[in-house]
Amino acid sequence: MSQVLPVEITDEVKQSFINYAMSVIVDRALPDVRDGLKPVQRRILYGAYQDGVLPSRKHVKCAKIVGEVMGKFHPHGDAAIYDTLVRLAQPWNLRYPLIDGQGNFGSVDGDPPAAQRYTEARLSNIGLELLQDLDKETVPFVPNYDGTQEQPEVLPAALPNLLVNGSAGIAVGMATSLPPHNLGEVVDALVLMIDNPEVTLEEVMKVLPGPDFPTGAKLSRRGIKEAYATGRGSLKVRARVRNEDKNGRAMLVFTEIPYQVNKADLIAQIASLVRNKVIDEIAALRDESDRQGMRIAVELKRGANPQVVLNKLYKHSRLQTSFTVNLLAIVKGEPKVLTLLELMRHYLDHRGLVVRKRTEYELRKARERAHVLEGLLIALDHIDEVIALIRGSQDAAEARAGLMGRFSLTEVQAQAILDMRLQRLVGLERDKLQAEYRELMEEIGRLEAILGDEKRLWRVVRDELLAIKDKYGDQRRTQITEFEEGFSLEDLIEDEPMVITLTSQGFVKRTPLEAYRAQGRGGMGAQAGKTKEEDEAISVFVASMHDTLLIFTNRGRVYGEKVHELPEASRQARGTHIVSLLPLQEGEEVAALLNVRDLTQEGYFVFATKNGLIKKTEIKEYQNLSSAGLIAINLLENDALVGVAIAQEGDQVMLATQSGQAIRFELSDVRATGRASQGVTGIRFKEGRDDRVVSLVILPKGEESEVLAVGSHGYGKRTPISEYPLQGRGGMGVITFNTNEKVGQLAALMRVQGNEDLLVLSRRGNAIRTKVSSIAQYGRATSGVRVMNLSDKDEIASAFVIAPQD
Repeated sequence: MSQVLPVEITDEVKQSFINYAMSVIVDRALPDVRDGLKPVQRRILYGAYQDGVLPSRKHVKCAKIVGEVMGKFHPHGDAAIYDTLVRLAQPWNLRYPLIDGQGNFGSVDGDPPAAQRYTEARLSNIGLELLQDLDKETVPFVPNYDGTQEQPEVLPAALPNLLVNGSAGIAVGMATSLPPHNLGEVVDALVLMIDNPEVTLEEVMKVLPGPDFPTGAKLSRRGIKEAYATGRGSLKVRARVRNEDKNGRAMLVFTEIPYQVNKADLIAQIASLVRNKVIDEIAALRDESDRQGMRIAVELKRGANPQVVLNKLYKHSRLQTSFTVNLLAIVKGEPKVLTLLELMRHYLDHRGLVVRKRTEYELRKARERAHVLEGLLIALDHIDEVIALIRGSQDAAEARAGLMGRFSLTEVQAQAILDMRLQRLVGLERDKLQAEYRELMEEIGRLEAILGDEKRLWRVVRDELLAIKDKYGDQRRTQITEFEEGFSLEDLIEDEPMVITLTSQGFVKRTPLEAYRAQGRGGMGAQAGKTKEEDEAISVFVASMHDTLLIFTNRGRVYGEKVHELPEASRQARGTHIVSLLPLQEGEEVAALLNVRDLTQEGYFVFATKNGLIKKTEIKEYQNLSSAGLIAINLLENDALVGVAIAQEGDQVMLATQSGQAIRFELSDVRATGRASQGVTGIRFKEGRDDRVVSLVILPKGEESEVLAVGSHGYGKRTPISEYPLQGRGGMGVITFNTNEKVGQLAALMRVQGNEDLLVLSRRGNAIRTKVSSIAQYGRATSGVRVMNLSDKDEIASAFVIAPQD
C-alpha cells in the first residue's frame, strides 16, 4: 500500500536543484584534472578505441562512432555527441586535435560541419596517447549507464591534455576556462617539477611563459603570472598584423586572429564600424584567406595614419579580445580552482600512479609467464618420462595430477605442458624458450627495481614525457609580448600639427595647420579668426594633437589641457572662451602658452616677465599638474608673464624688448628655484624709456642658428646669432631691431635655422604662413623687409616658427 509523505516544497526544490547542479558539474561541464576530459569527450575516445577506430585503420563514418557511444556509454542526444566529436577534430579549437577528421568539419568562419552521415573520423595519433596502457589495469573502470558494460573513470593520459588543449565549460554557478599551451613547454615544465618538486612559479614560467593558442596571434605578458598564481585572471589577445602598400595606399593585413573569434563575424563587425562612421579611414575590406592561410585586408584611405586606424580596430572590434582564465577542474569528485603548479602536480600524481599500476601489471604477467616457462623447461629436461606419463594416463586430469606429483609442478605449469605442441621438442625451440626465460628474468628485475625505487619510477615518467615531446612537439604559435591593453583617447587620434590661437579676451581654438597654406612674403594673409573690435589676437603657435598645452595666467598659475581636448574650429571662427575649459578665478587671464609632451623629462621651464625678470625651475616640479592648476611663478605687482620655454643645461638665453634691444647670456647665470619664486633680473631697460620684454628665446648648446625679428608693422629680418655678444645676465643688451614710425616696435624675436615656415598673426585676426628662407638676412641695427602687409591700424600680435617636420 503506497504512502504519501508531506514534504516542504522549498526543501524538495533545494535538494533537487543541488542534485541537478552536482550532476552538471561532475558529469557534464567540467574536465577531470587528471586527463583533462569531460565525460562525453572521454566516452567518445574510449568508444572509438574499443571499436578499433585507430590511427592505423581507415576512417569510419562519424554516425557509427556517435551511435556506438550513444548506445553504450552516453544515453543523450546524438547532436551533443557529434558536436563534441567535431570540436575534438577542429585545429582552430584544439591546439592538438584528438580526433582525425575527414570531410567538412566546419571552419573558423563559423560554418557548421556536414551531417554525421557524411563525415568520417578516427583517433588521431596524439589522441591515442591518452588511451595507451588502458588494458593494463592502470585506471579504475565503472559500470556504464545500464550496467551492461564498463567504462574507464579516467584515461591513463600519457599526454598532459588539460594543459596542452585547455578546456571551457559552464556548469551551475561556476565555469571553467583553461587556456591551451605548447606541448614542448608543458613537458619542460613538468620535467622541471619532477627534478625539483619544490620548484617555484617563476622557475616554471621560464620554460612555460604563457598560453599558446591554436590560432596564434599576440598575447600580452601582463596578467599571466597572476592567473597562474591564483587560478583566475584575464589576458589580452590581439590579432597579428603587417603593413603593406597597395597603389600608394597603406593596407593593414591581419594574418592571425584571437582564439575563439569567428572570422566572418569579425569582418562583419569591422564593416559595421565603417558603415556607422566609427572608423572612417577605411576604403576597402576584403577576406583574402585561402589554403595558404588567413588574410584579412583592410585598405586605408589616402593620408590615413595606419597606427591610429589599427588602434581604433583593436579598441572597437574583436581584433583584440580578453581571454578569461579560470583554472577550475574536478579533483577527487569535487570542483576546485587550482594554480598552475597544482594542475601540474595533480597530473604528475596521476601519471606516477598509472606508471606504478602498469609496472605492477607487467610484473605480474611476466612472473606468470616465467612460471609457465619454468614448467616447460622442466618437461623438456625429462621429455621421455613426461611422454610416457601422459600416454599411460586415462584422461587429462589424471595426466595433470601425475605431472604435478612427479615433477612438483603447479596446476598452471602442468596444464601448459599438456597444451604444449610437439614442435616444441626440437632443439631450436628449446633454445628459444631458454632465451625468452632469460629475457623475462631481466624484465622482472627491471620492473621490481622500478617499484622498489621512487626515483626510478619518476625517471620512467620523465622519459615518457620527453618521448611525447620529441614525437609531437612543435613551435610556439602565439607570440607573448608587451603591449598596452587599453587605449587612451590619444591612441585613437592622429598626432597631427594644430595651430593654437588665443585672443586678448580669452578665446582659444585649434585649427589644422594645413588650413594655413603657405604664401609669398609680403601678402595680406588669410582671415584666421573673427574678432570683435575690442578683442585682439595675442598669440599663435603650433602644437601636436598628443601634446599637453600648458596655460600660464597673469596670476602666476599654470593649467594643463590636452591639445586634442581643445575645441576645433575653422580658420575664420572665433573659438571658445578659456573659462569654459579651465577653472580660472575672477580677474585671471591667460598670459602665455606652451606645449609639452612629458612633464617627467629632464630640463627646465624658463620664465620671462615684461619687467625683465627671468627664472628657471625643473620641469619635474610640475608633474603633479591637475585640473586645479599649480603655482608656476610669483609675479610682482604691475609685472606680467611674457613667455615660457623649455631649456636644457648648457643652453643660452636671449631676451628682447619692444624698443629693439636684446641680451644674450648663459642659462647657468640663472639659479634654479622652486615653483613659488619670482626670478632674477635678466635685462635692464634704459632709464626714462617706457620699455617691456616681448620675447624669450632659448639657444640650444652648440647650435649655429639665426634669430628672426618681426616688427609690429609687418617688417622682419634674419640676423646671425654670432652678431650678438655673450654678456652677463642683467645688462641692457644690444640693438637687434631698428624701431621707427614706419616699422613700428619689435613684436617678436625667434630662433630659426632657415628651413622652417613662419606663421604670423595680426591683432585683427589675419594670418600669413611664409617660408623663413624668403625673409632676407640683415645686420642687427636694421629693420628688414615686409613680411606681412597690414591694413590700417592693424598690428602684428604674434609669430611662431613651424619646424620643417611639421
